[in-house]
Amino acid sequence: MQFRNIQLPASQTGVDFGMELVGCDLENLTEEQFKEIEKAVYTHQVLVIRDQGHVSPETQYKLTKKFDPEVDTYGHGTSHQSKKSVIARDLSPLPGVPQVQLLGHGTVHNHHGIEERKLNHPSHRSFHQTQLSEEDEKAGKTRFYRWHMDAALYELNPPLITTLFAVQTPEHRRELVVYDDGSDQSMDVQLGTTAFISGAHAFDILSPEMKDLAFRTQVKYAAHPYLWISKARAHSTGLGIVSEGRELPKEELPPIKEEAIKIYPMLWKNPVTGKIHLQVHPCAVEDLIIDGKPVGDLNKVRELLYKIQRPAINPENVLAHEWENGDMVIFHNRGVLHSVVGSLRDDDKRVYHQCNLASAKEPQAPSEEDRKPYILAH
Repeated sequence: MQFRNIQLPASQTGVDFGMELVGCDLENLTEEQFKEIEKAVYTHQVLVIRDQGHVSPETQYKLTKKFDPEVDTYGHGTSHQSKKSVIARDLSPLPGVPQVQLLGHGTVHNHHGIEERKLNHPSHRSFHQTQLSEEDEKAGKTRFYRWHMDAALYELNPPLITTLFAVQTPEHRRELVVYDDGSDQSMDVQLGTTAFISGAHAFDILSPEMKDLAFRTQVKYAAHPYLWISKARAHSTGLGIVSEGRELPKEELPPIKEEAIKIYPMLWKNPVTGKIHLQVHPCAVEDLIIDGKPVGDLNKVRELLYKIQRPAINPENVLAHEWENGDMVIFHNRGVLHSVVGSLRDDDKRVYHQCNLASAKEPQAPSEEDRKPYILAH
């Protein structure tokens, strides 16, 4: 097994994470090799293991479970199966290994127990408040779809890691991600890439005032968050929801269990490196609690979150993976945010297997000792 740095364009000056692994066979992994892989995932956040086209869904599931052996539930439980959920349309469990999800674009036949399934790559057209023109899309422009971590954020804790396996990648055309937010920012990417940002870098680039605030802030997620935002629309950057009052009222949601509502610190501690990660799923947030007091105004909450998180998705900070068939990507789901990207045509085909397991462990908050260097006088 050989670890090597991912080759990045010179423009990616803020990408201080990501690692490639070659000479590894996940079907015949020793315990010692797994320990090396586990450490690499938490240290480098995104690990790309090449040439794994022979790996079965069962092996992918077993690999995912080795990171968190006590758990067995898919990261979203069954909440993603509600037809109104914003993630329902993107996922299909494999019959033999229901913790592994089939996702992608195009029609698959006789695929690991699925006779036929038409897959649809998520499009910003179904989720963003504004859309690119058809002319722009035909010219190769696209957007980040939704920046997120894989997590139910209600009842279940976020998975520690996610495994994402490329069965079949689409044709390697280039696209231009446009931010469309007045910044004039854009980024050249591979068609159908997966984009990542590091929560550690997102924290590092905050101002001293914002770092101090982040330590003092808890994040309250909405009950049934993906149903709650099922009619809401996102920013053109894919980073959070535009406040238009389109969230579902509580009476239109399934019954709410107060004890199932998740409140997490804004900052999470990496269990291996000890680094502090800014780790928030912006779309699903209902409130921020600062110094023990709820903000209580969804519009203000979203404005503040956007101000905190927006610098992290500047093009120089984004790792846009150049997929090859047979790539197994393992990413530290509690240390990065990621986004689907791309405007796929009807004749494009993309077939992937995804697996993550809701953890029994809550995210680790930084200690008072961790906070000391960042405290400002108030």
